[in-house]
Amino acid sequence: MIISRTPYRLSFFGGGTDYPQWYLKEGGAVLSTTIDKYCYVTARYFPPFFHYKHRVVWSHIEVVPNMNEILHPSVREALRLFEPEDTVGYEIHHAGDLPARTGIGSSSSLTVGLLNALSRLKGQNWTPELIANKALHLEQEILKENVGSQDQVAAAIGGLNVIRFRKTGEWKVEPVNASPARIAELESRLLMVYTGTARNGGVVAGKIIETLMSKAQYLKKIVEMVDKGVEILLGNGELDEFGKLLHETWSLKKQLSEFISSPTIETTYKKALGAGAIGGKLMGAGSAGFMYFYVPHSKWDSVTEALSNYVCVPFKFENSGTSIIHDSADPAVAHNINRARLKLVGT
Repeated sequence: MIISRTPYRLSFFGGGTDYPQWYLKEGGAVLSTTIDKYCYVTARYFPPFFHYKHRVVWSHIEVVPNMNEILHPSVREALRLFEPEDTVGYEIHHAGDLPARTGIGSSSSLTVGLLNALSRLKGQNWTPELIANKALHLEQEILKENVGSQDQVAAAIGGLNVIRFRKTGEWKVEPVNASPARIAELESRLLMVYTGTARNGGVVAGKIIETLMSKAQYLKKIVEMVDKGVEILLGNGELDEFGKLLHETWSLKKQLSEFISSPTIETTYKKALGAGAIGGKLMGAGSAGFMYFYVPHSKWDSVTEALSNYVCVPFKFENSGTSIIHDSADPAVAHNINRARLKLVGT
């Protein structure tokens, strides 16, 4: 049995320029970090003694005789990558610290964690870079989902990074080597809240992509903020400038589509700023889910009081990316299970 642990991400600047429809023409970049909230994927070969071949547990419990009948698209296609002939049964379990469809990159974290677990189960031990590229291929080319490219890379690599996307389709991770004290200071001023809402990120992203190139004036300003944000983190100046930049990028991002925000999001944002937050933004593509705010220490109590109807989620940055936290796989297990299955079929 293999258990992988994969972090969710928090994006600061550059969101929108990580869509291939944009960066393959103009290039793009994001500044983001992964946080200590995770999804967990358990993978093992499924014993051959049941009337079904595969068992997949997520928000549903699926028991199916072949891969083609697996409903979860990422699980189905990931298994096909490793077992195209569908000869061995698998059991996959997924659980997360935070709810899905809330802007934290949960779907890509699941894909990354699943590929990590399956590669280890098969004895292949993929690198984080390979896992990220395989996740991009699965989501964007096989499933043809409306997703950007930052979530897969962030979840696989981990840490506080600039991720640059080239017109060639290649990407590069540049760690932000700010001092531990500076990073801790930023962490202590970020307040994450769950608005209690969810959405289909692919639908929202699809609406944004439809008019992406016509919003070039905003996207070019958004990507410029990536380096501005890094300069603030690496400098010795007032960190509140980071919060002001968040406010600016949120204002710009809303210009990309009417689907970016919603009445609930706007009300929440106004409450937070009215109570003393300097800036903030929605964590995902738009319209619902988690938000975070930059809050000076002196305003922390007033902002949390203003948002007391929402769930505040304590978190810290993390640097590990996707990892294997349990490995009891035996390379001979798949062979033995397949032999047993064939014997049972023969009888």
